[in-house]
Amino acid sequence: MDAGTSWTTRPYHRSWLINKADALFNLFQSSALNPRGGFYDLDAAGRPFGTVRHIHATARMVHCFAIGAKLGRPGAEDVVDHGMRYLWESLRDPVHGGYCWSRDDDGFVDDSKQAYGHAFVLLAAADATLLGHPMAEALLTDITDVLETRFWEKAHGASSEEYARNWSTISDYRGQNSNMHLTEALMAAFEATSDKAYLDKAKSIAHLIISRHAADLDYVVGEHFDSSWNLDRTYRGSDMFRPAGTTPGHALEWSRLIAQLWVLDGYQEGRFIEAAGKLFRAAVTLGWDHTAGGFYYTLDFDNRPAIAHKLWWSAAEAIAAAAFLHALKPDPFYESWYRKVWNFTATNFIDPSNGGWFPELGDGLRPIDRFFTGKPDLYHALQACLIPLHPAKGSLMKVVGT
Repeated sequence: MDAGTSWTTRPYHRSWLINKADALFNLFQSSALNPRGGFYDLDAAGRPFGTVRHIHATARMVHCFAIGAKLGRPGAEDVVDHGMRYLWESLRDPVHGGYCWSRDDDGFVDDSKQAYGHAFVLLAAADATLLGHPMAEALLTDITDVLETRFWEKAHGASSEEYARNWSTISDYRGQNSNMHLTEALMAAFEATSDKAYLDKAKSIAHLIISRHAADLDYVVGEHFDSSWNLDRTYRGSDMFRPAGTTPGHALEWSRLIAQLWVLDGYQEGRFIEAAGKLFRAAVTLGWDHTAGGFYYTLDFDNRPAIAHKLWWSAAEAIAAAAFLHALKPDPFYESWYRKVWNFTATNFIDPSNGGWFPELGDGLRPIDRFFTGKPDLYHALQACLIPLHPAKGSLMKVVGT
């Protein structure tokens, strides 16, 4: 391998990344807007279907098109506005406060209050703040208050997980996934406001989940915990959001996020950037299928494949992490993995006929729909295309256009 020049510096590769990002923007901007509010899901052919709108998908569309607006994409601000209105006017609970998981044209479908969804509302609010959106201040103030008063557990320095619509407790479960995305959103809120309280919370979560728990597992990320934040090795929840065992893709996602946290914190905590490297190396060593290629979706606690399907988002997070880490700590190891995962992704995940990415691959690397139907939202794939194009100095919303 010619590792002397990073792909991310080569004009052709950079143009290729922009073209792939544009293809994703084009697909969702043309097909996903629901005239009755929120966004459609897209089927395998890229056509709109269904009536249920989920909070995380709505907020992630705001996030992605806020990035598009900062890039100068025509029409992106209209998509942001469309999503912001749906978050505030339709997914926000006007009776009990907070934000419900999903609704259709007739009302709430799942009215639970999930930390995972609230994390993405914070991300959308932070992005809208950087854009100067007129609804941003109200949304950011409201979601910050909800997270502080309903979810944040100061004794543990992390978020609780889930409540019924009236804020009665659903379970004692605590999850790293929601806290990982809350870390992402807290960093974005810090970038948007310079309020250090957001950054302090992000650091607190990272210390708990990575410095404490992942370090105890040789930088494999534990997923499921009880209310005292003891690892629950027997937990088995939803295969989509809470699969049993460990998930290499989350270690890859954390490796980028904790490196970003190191940057935003002024490069002070060396253990953050050290942990980022260890997380990445453990994930690619244990999680990559060295025969067929791709990352296993989940592993058991002996680091053997549990769900061997390959999901698009794990590959996307590996690409983003490899680019971000290589920019901070240049290393042929990161460059080689950046190229390896893009080679696999370009061949197997990107749909040349209908646009978008196939969400999952089964036996023989054939597209299947065990967990997902149609085209997943553009959040992971878009960031894989855009993060390598920009300086490793913060989130895309912060660095685009600077």
